Amino acid sequence: MNKNIKLAVAGAVLALSASAANAGIIIPAGEWTIDINGNVNAYVNSTSLDPRRQGDSKSQLNMSPAGNSTNIKSLQTGLLPAWLGITGKTRQNDLDVEWTISMQPGVSSNDITGDGATSGRGTAEAGTNNSTFLNRQTYLSFGDKSWGSIKLGKDLGIFASDAILNDMTLLGVGSGGGLNSKINSTNGGIGTGYIYAAWKAQVAYTTPNFNGFQATVGITNPNQVGTGSTSATVSTTGQGRYGLEGKASYSFTANDVTGKIWASGASYSVSSSAAAASYNNVDIWAGDIGANINVAGLGLTGYYYTGEGAGATFFGTDGVDATGRKRDSDGGYVQATYVLPFKTKIGAAWGISSIDKLSTDTASALVKDQERWTVGAYHPLTKHLNLVAEYSDIKLESHSGVKNEYSNASLGAILFF
Repeated sequence: MNKNIKLAVAGAVLALSASAANAGIIIPAGEWTIDINGNVNAYVNSTSLDPRRQGDSKSQLNMSPAGNSTNIKSLQTGLLPAWLGITGKTRQNDLDVEWTISMQPGVSSNDITGDGATSGRGTAEAGTNNSTFLNRQTYLSFGDKSWGSIKLGKDLGIFASDAILNDMTLLGVGSGGGLNSKINSTNGGIGTGYIYAAWKAQVAYTTPNFNGFQATVGITNPNQVGTGSTSATVSTTGQGRYGLEGKASYSFTANDVTGKIWASGASYSVSSSAAAASYNNVDIWAGDIGANINVAGLGLTGYYYTGEGAGATFFGTDGVDATGRKRDSDGGYVQATYVLPFKTKIGAAWGISSIDKLSTDTASALVKDQERWTVGAYHPLTKHLNLVAEYSDIKLESHSGVKNEYSNASLGAILFF
């Protein structure tokens, strides 16, 4: 199974066995070993909007009702989309060589045909397709345990990657369930505790593992910075330099205690293409720190990030105003899980993401806080099949005081192979 899927399984909330965490369909093919791996998941969601909803706070996490409805029903994929990955590995000329290509289909399309056939064709359902196949991984890597490895291609971003891989909603839904969701996965804790790491073209070097310590540094595609939804649009072309991302972590084991401490950062240079803006090469950045510890069935996770121009949900979104001035932002989450004697893991998490207002900001819809509570239960029915139940409460508020609150209850299953 490819590295990120293994991390997702190993770092998630399910009480899986070690064999399940590394399970895949292994096929010897000449000099290559082929690993076919992935998951299928689906959730029944019931989303309830606060009838006192005051309007749109320009948050990427908003839930908009159909007509005057305050209750939304849906069937869809969770935070981790259904996944089909193919990895090939070999050892040649004293190098470990690997490639991975994956695709992520959604469970349901919110159009009349159910398969996206009408999406974008001028019908009433145009633009609502969320079953489109995504391509989140296309990369090659080579290296050796004596000096590390080099990766070239598309994979999970380096900054904030540990935040999402340690989020208990990774194998559930978190925020974002609902019929109006037009993407093929939900948000989990993205935007309510951490910034989305995203899937980025990159060239990255990872050091060998030095008794638990490991580091990764890389350059990324500079044209993947988010756009402003309340101010001037951040250009996605003609960036002055590559994005820079890196992280360092230390994993440890002491008797029955296991844990990990990590820190990561990202830096990009952005320019505006909006007619009303006139700035170039504004440096935006973010840094984070987090820790996870597990002992006797109890798991605790704490995470914090801060930045300038980084936004709250997608990196860079709403982080810079029309004159190029950067808004401060920060956030984080705390999480506790416990494995019961019958192997069900229960958990609770609280997270928040915030953007500060500039003294010159007059856009009343600018996001101030995005806050989430989640409780969940995750039961391994078999070593590959897991039942999931979650409840999340999400509160959004703008700097003008406009509030938007909703809750999401989910019940479903996820199967790894």
